[in-house]
Amino acid sequence: MVTITGTRQKEAWDHHVLPPVEQVRPGLWSIPVPIPDNPLRYVLVYALELAGGGVALVDAGWNTEEAWTSLNAGLAEAGGSIADVRGVLVTHIHPDHYGLAGRVREASGAWIGLHPADAVMLDARYRDTGQLLADMTGLLTDSGVPDDRLPDLAFASMVLTSLVTMAEPDVLFEDGATVALPGWDLRTVWTPGHSPGHVCFYSEQRRLLLSGDHILPRITPNISVHAQQFPDPLGDYLASLEKVGRLDTGEVLPAHEYRFSGLAGRVEEIAAHHADRLAEIEEVVRKHPGSTAWEITLRLHWSRPWDEIEPFMQRQANGETLAHCVVLELDHRIHRTGSSPARFFVTAKAAHDGVTSAAPPEGEVRAEGSGSIGGR
Repeated sequence: MVTITGTRQKEAWDHHVLPPVEQVRPGLWSIPVPIPDNPLRYVLVYALELAGGGVALVDAGWNTEEAWTSLNAGLAEAGGSIADVRGVLVTHIHPDHYGLAGRVREASGAWIGLHPADAVMLDARYRDTGQLLADMTGLLTDSGVPDDRLPDLAFASMVLTSLVTMAEPDVLFEDGATVALPGWDLRTVWTPGHSPGHVCFYSEQRRLLLSGDHILPRITPNISVHAQQFPDPLGDYLASLEKVGRLDTGEVLPAHEYRFSGLAGRVEEIAAHHADRLAEIEEVVRKHPGSTAWEITLRLHWSRPWDEIEPFMQRQANGETLAHCVVLELDHRIHRTGSSPARFFVTAKAAHDGVTSAAPPEGEVRAEGSGSIGGR
């Protein structure tokens, strides 16, 4: 059971306005940075006051003038400025988290930190994108996306490259390692799934988890098969979910929506959501043998009508379907045959067992990202 602790953030969310800059704990501030034309509305940047002076940021926001202005204003309200930033801890490389990091470094000299699994993707994602586009087109073709939809879906995320100031990291975060922040005991928790290098930051002393997009109070992050993902992103995500669920945490500080407590309960809710989705997809394949990933996607329950979902998020939805299909394949519930497109069938094991639960889940197509803007 989730208990909302960011009550002012929740009130702002309900009224479709930007939440206030808040002092969450002594020396810890929450700064909302707007996301343009997106249902998520903002990313929550956290500013940590450092012993001896200066601040560190967890995430940075999109590279837009509105976001830059809001970040500067938020730091000023917290009693500092961009010049005071000593480090930017990026939870993952999606534009709403990484986009302004380079500009912050240019203005302050701050270091940028990122997990190696995300850092290795930067050049192909934000600079030399030709191969990534070709790989994504191939993935979508193999998914059975119709030819007349391929260009829109393949190119859907390219506009986001303008919202990032390309910047190689100075620090690489390793799982379990303490981040060098004077006055803080933040430990890196590697949580692949939403991106290969997604990380959370955990303070044992303060019983705080800065969760990025890994765990949000209301919606689930986009977990997609992607040209730059690990082979089993949903399996990785579910393992990461169990990992953070074991942490002694009093409050979760997510990158979107609002702060909450009840981490273990939220972990169970998200795991149950994916179990329902797996059952729903298996039932679709049972009823429609030989379906492509795209055809399966069109038959699933989503949070709003399919024709109201923009191409980028339709691509994310297809990626989510594929991620669930991979888990079902590894569990020998379904199998695929052929390519361009691949088609899915239930296995003899699944046909014998039947499906015990296939109730439509509360499916979410994130705008992250994330997803979502986040699921690029």
